[in-house]
Amino acid sequence: MGVSTATPERGVSVVTADFPPVNALPVQGWYELAGAVRRAGRDPDVRCVVLAAEGRGFNAGVDIRELQRDPGQRALIGANRACHEAFGAVYACEVPVVAAVHGFCLGGGIGLAGNADAVVASDDAVFGLPELDRGALGAATHLARLVPQHLMRTLYYTSRTVTAAELHAHGSVWRVVPRDGLRAAALELAREIAAKDGLLIRLAKAAINGIDPVDVHRSYRYEQGFTFEAALAGTADRVRDTFGKEA
Repeated sequence: MGVSTATPERGVSVVTADFPPVNALPVQGWYELAGAVRRAGRDPDVRCVVLAAEGRGFNAGVDIRELQRDPGQRALIGANRACHEAFGAVYACEVPVVAAVHGFCLGGGIGLAGNADAVVASDDAVFGLPELDRGALGAATHLARLVPQHLMRTLYYTSRTVTAAELHAHGSVWRVVPRDGLRAAALELAREIAAKDGLLIRLAKAAINGIDPVDVHRSYRYEQGFTFEAALAGTADRVRDTFGKEA
């Protein structure tokens, strides 16, 4: 349980999250993930990072129970900062990051996948932001990197999800494969990237980030300000307290 790093082949580092039962990460888990991705990217022998997960799904966002246990705002502030660190670590990783997504990719999972350089998904993968149903806001910045603007807005307002096949049709998912072939497909893409010259691939990552039309770090922090405003108004707690309860 936690975050682990492996090097299955030359030039490729695999960072895996494992937080049962659904990979809803606590504050410390997000920081651990950020640290692992940064270390992998700084390793001069690594030319591509694969971001993967164990269990039922890729990522279910933040640990809502951790927020519910905090009568103040410390856990919310911690989650905001930790998610910003993890998403930023993926985006700013010195080498390309391939997200290997299976099952559900929700909330914070969108932040990770949306900031990755490429996404390979299993045919059972679904993507979405249930933030409005969880008393939160955020990660529209990253969803907008996966789907067109109007679809992003519709998904955000409704908390609906889209399938890996739909994202493949939009061009944001590289390949959709059976679940038992996901890791192999992600490694195949990572292997192709890692075959490039180590210096050139790092320069390419820096160059592409430099021409990105959206500052993902600033825009996500802007969104988080509204999350905190909802918390101060009491709306976040009221909506969040319905989580896990039948209507």
